[in-house]
Amino acid sequence: MDLQKYLSLFVAEAGEHLAGYGRDLVQLEQAARDGGAVQGTIDSLFRHAHSVKGMAASMQLEGIGALAHKAEDLVDVFRKDPARLDGEAVDVLLAAGDALQAMVEAAASGAKPPADPALVARLVEAARRSRERCVQPAQPAKEPARAAADGAAEGAATGREPAKGAGGSGAAAAPAPPEPDPGTARRGAEAPQARTLRRVQLDVEIAASCPIPAVRAFLVVKKLAALGTVARSVPSVEELRAGRVPGKKLQVLLETSEPLRSVERALGQISDLAGVALGEAAPERPAAGPAPAAAAREARSAEPARTVRVKTELLDTFLDAVGELILATARIREVGRSLPAAQRPLLDEGVDRLGAIVKDLHDKVMAVRMTPLALVTEQLPRAARDIARKVNKQVEVEIHGAEIEIDRAILEELSDPLLHVLRNAIDHGVEAPHLRLLAGKPATGRVTLQARRERDRVIVEISDDGKGMDATRLRAAAVARGALTEEQAAALSEREALLLCCLPGVSTAEAVTDLSGRGVGMDAVKRAIEGLGGTLEIESARGAGSRFTFRLPLTVAVQPVLLVRVGEEVLGLPIAKVHGAAQVELSRLDRSRGGPVLPYGGDLVPVHDLTRLLGFAAAPAKDERAVVVAEADAGRIGLAVDALLGQQDAVLKALGSPLEDVPGLSAVTVLGNGRPVFILDVQRLVAA
Repeated sequence: MDLQKYLSLFVAEAGEHLAGYGRDLVQLEQAARDGGAVQGTIDSLFRHAHSVKGMAASMQLEGIGALAHKAEDLVDVFRKDPARLDGEAVDVLLAAGDALQAMVEAAASGAKPPADPALVARLVEAARRSRERCVQPAQPAKEPARAAADGAAEGAATGREPAKGAGGSGAAAAPAPPEPDPGTARRGAEAPQARTLRRVQLDVEIAASCPIPAVRAFLVVKKLAALGTVARSVPSVEELRAGRVPGKKLQVLLETSEPLRSVERALGQISDLAGVALGEAAPERPAAGPAPAAAAREARSAEPARTVRVKTELLDTFLDAVGELILATARIREVGRSLPAAQRPLLDEGVDRLGAIVKDLHDKVMAVRMTPLALVTEQLPRAARDIARKVNKQVEVEIHGAEIEIDRAILEELSDPLLHVLRNAIDHGVEAPHLRLLAGKPATGRVTLQARRERDRVIVEISDDGKGMDATRLRAAAVARGALTEEQAAALSEREALLLCCLPGVSTAEAVTDLSGRGVGMDAVKRAIEGLGGTLEIESARGAGSRFTFRLPLTVAVQPVLLVRVGEEVLGLPIAKVHGAAQVELSRLDRSRGGPVLPYGGDLVPVHDLTRLLGFAAAPAKDERAVVVAEADAGRIGLAVDALLGQQDAVLKALGSPLEDVPGLSAVTVLGNGRPVFILDVQRLVAA
């Protein structure tokens, strides 16, 4: 069977399981520390490890399967007795999760990575140590035969040779019977010595969520064949190889000398099985498969809603095509205005119908691209744990609103800014435990991520309860770096002063570590958020913590822009960067440092002539101009333009070479009349 066609599915599903694996470990450690319930989390952790092991086995990736199997063995120790859990075991399990993720990524390129022997040994040793730590203090002295039997059982579990007796032979002590399995106990005890040939009837149901049920069913048959002889399989092995498994159900008649318990345990190693029923079958009446008509009816009734995985590149292409349809519809509407009035109604009716269909198509494409924030937020608790341990701090992360959906293109660019703000909060925001206690705070700091939706925007807030930021020191740091004059720094509001931490090199951190540093990288965070059409806001109070707010659009494909005219050119400004506009006479404005300033919102906003910023030929002098107040890194600025043309939803296209190197340009769109319009990058325009 060609397994390569299932490789992308394996990589995607294994990645999801490993993300859940890491998330469960962090939650498990926190719950154990706080005295909360852990059994449910341990069960979930076990299922994730078990699923990765089973999927790796079905893809014949022995290295991944072996490492996941050892991780599963260690988790099983805690599953039986959660009291055995300790921080050292969590560390080695997290290391195994990281290694498994790296191995899955290597498998995506066609490799078959082997398991790291040292890491496997650490997992085996951790399992042994956890068993001994729990069992030794509470065990009374054993009889020699029983002690030898226990040693043999432990040797089988850990892969070590059992200890030999005083005479040097390990054969004197017979192994103790294994612990009875709950499912087997209900069917009646089996004698361990019974090794007679038996016929076992198995009814296996593949999980409804399994994307490759035929592979799972084939793996079941292969596993059973290792225990005996498969007398019959419905569907047959040939049908399974062809990918056919009606109703996701499999019936197998197995002839084996193994006890039912061993058969059950063998199937327990295979993931995505919704149920397994087995029992001894009478030799003369092997179980028959269900009638084809009944099986078909059952399959139709049990069939869940179908889903399919689609590559994001394909969705991007689809969205581009829909954008072209929007532009083409606008072009047809524009051309229709030149037709005689008598011919317009029919064309307008057709264009309106076409526009409605295209809009509906666009909405459906966007719905497919919408992805929950959980895709990026679920990695934050693990990252917070690792950062806190490096800086010897105690931090808990709370996440609310992770179910909010946003365009996947935005989500992919949001991961790094969120992680950087989290690092800053832990490294420089949250105080050390002893300092928090002296300040009357709990020793454990708290970082909270809150997401919510407001109309066509998604608001993401990351706040901490640390020491906060000092706006006065930020002003001084900006002046020392030469980014601002003392007069400019003094004129900044509290909100604008806090944003100075986003200027390159401006930091109030006493020591910049390899983890983070306020001012080192915050400029990249601000650029990334604004590049997505969003804005960054910072609030802080001394001793009470800081809050970073990202205001993001739902999608970057279609954004509202303000159209302005400068000379003979029409340009666009992202609405997210525009605070307002005013019609003024430039000669009547006050002047500061040789340039006009516009009173706006209680502040004086410097006004720049957009004609000169863009290097256009000087237009005839005109004193009355429209001034657009926009956001820049150092605060608000005014852009003098010849006319405001109104707001319009624009399908933005990325600039290609060499236009992408022109300062002040960020994207391009096309108007309904076919005219291209450049979208301005205000900050780069002013900086140039």
